Amino acid sequence: MARYTGPKFKLSRRLGISLSGTGKELAKRPFPPGQHGPNQRRKISNYGMQLQEKQKLRHMYGLGEKQFRTLFAKAQKMQGIAGENFMFLLECRLDNLVYRLGFANSRAGARQLVSHGHITVNGKKVDIASYAVNIGDVIGLREKSRNLSSVKEAIANRSHLPAYIEYNEAALEGRFIRLPERAELSQDIDEKQIVEFYNR
Repeated sequence: MARYTGPKFKLSRRLGISLSGTGKELAKRPFPPGQHGPNQRRKISNYGMQLQEKQKLRHMYGLGEKQFRTLFAKAQKMQGIAGENFMFLLECRLDNLVYRLGFANSRAGARQLVSHGHITVNGKKVDIASYAVNIGDVIGLREKSRNLSSVKEAIANRSHLPAYIEYNEAALEGRFIRLPERAELSQDIDEKQIVEFYNR
């Protein structure tokens, strides 16, 4: 399935979650899009709820269905809780960590930075957005990319830096020091529903 390229605000309203993380999408109209607006009455089945949770997480990280399913299969083979492992694997993606470091205002922007060759891992250029970052890896900007106006603006607007990333402001790089804890990730996602969806 191709990546979704439609209106993001409408998708956020349909799923009932801010995909940008800013909350702007739901501030004015916190109800699903459509002709009947806030008066829609929908009874969702168990399958519908599981599908909705899966779509929330998939669109949050901007993955296609095949890639999402492949990563879930990998999480199931790991020791521990499958749903939490899955979220940790998503969080370890290079494009996500570039976004967490504040080099881009969104994961889509971070993916573009990576694919255009602006990002390094341990000093070497990596242009694969799905690259799995290991604990201890250092993520930085290439020398010629540090003066990009979009990067400067994103860093200036950064509001939060996760505790599992150690940031060096002088060098404009961050070290991935540990796996995140479940409490540090989005509380709007019920990963148990996603596990049930794939284990039907």
